Amino acid sequence: MEIFTGFVIGLLGSLHCIGMCGPIALALPTGPLKSIKFYAGRLLYNIGRVITYSVFGLIFGLIGKNLAIVGLQRWVSIISGVVIIVIVLIPQSTKTGLITKLPFAKITNGIKDAFGNLFRKGSLSSMLFIGIINGLLPCGFVYVGVAGAIAVGDVGLGVLYMALFGIGTIPIMFLTSVAGNFISIGVRQKLTKIIPVLAIILALLFILRGMNLGIMYISPKTEK
Repeated sequence: MEIFTGFVIGLLGSLHCIGMCGPIALALPTGPLKSIKFYAGRLLYNIGRVITYSVFGLIFGLIGKNLAIVGLQRWVSIISGVVIIVIVLIPQSTKTGLITKLPFAKITNGIKDAFGNLFRKGSLSSMLFIGIINGLLPCGFVYVGVAGAIAVGDVGLGVLYMALFGIGTIPIMFLTSVAGNFISIGVRQKLTKIIPVLAIILALLFILRGMNLGIMYISPKTEK
């Protein structure tokens, strides 16, 4: 069940993505609206993001697995839940300020340069790489996904979790790249209120699982 929360977080989190990554999706090189290349390019852009998120799942799933091997899986699950809650509760302005002060700023500048070169090319392959690089941009909800990938404690499940997270973002981001901001700001603001609630529910599930309470499916008994 936890694995599929990755998809749900991605699906609802993509409403947040419209504001963060929407400008990139809207600025993708254009061609004839009815051409196959137009739609193929936008699909490749989204596939590129899923590839990056899946690599994150591989890396952080491996970290979670290694921690599980040394008997820390329960604590990893609890800490992951706490981290998700902290990420959700920290005001967006504070998170933006932290990102600006941390080395992320230098990374982001390098990403912007890479974007410029790829946008000028405008080829299908460049669309794929724009998506891959886009996935590297700092994003609070990607961090929520990463915390989930660590908590599952398995490499394969970590990849699957983040792949489902990425796939969940595709419908909104694809439609945004094709039809623009088709969801009004008012509707988007109402829907985005669901996202923190869902993230906190996920965090509580991770915390409960780590507490080893013997509750079937929610907090099953495991060996210490």
